[in-house]
Amino acid sequence: MSRVCELTGKKAMVGNNVSHALNRTKRKFNANLMTKRFYIPEEDKWITLKVSASALKNINKKGISAVIKDARVNGFLTK
Repeated sequence: MSRVCELTGKKAMVGNNVSHALNRTKRKFNANLMTKRFYIPEEDKWITLKVSASALKNINKKGISAVIKDARVNGFLTK
């Protein structure tokens, strides 16, 4: 499974390590992802999603149902 948030679409970015002598080498900035289980009362079931920390903050603020609805509209969640 790829390192992509299922609700927001966040994924790894590419950048540089920069040394004191300003030598640059490529590196990756991975998204802060974690696997969580959520209960959806409307469907009376549990789902497991790989979400970013910012998606968890949105879930705490808006609720899981609203965030899943937005993710389906934006094309991130197809389940």
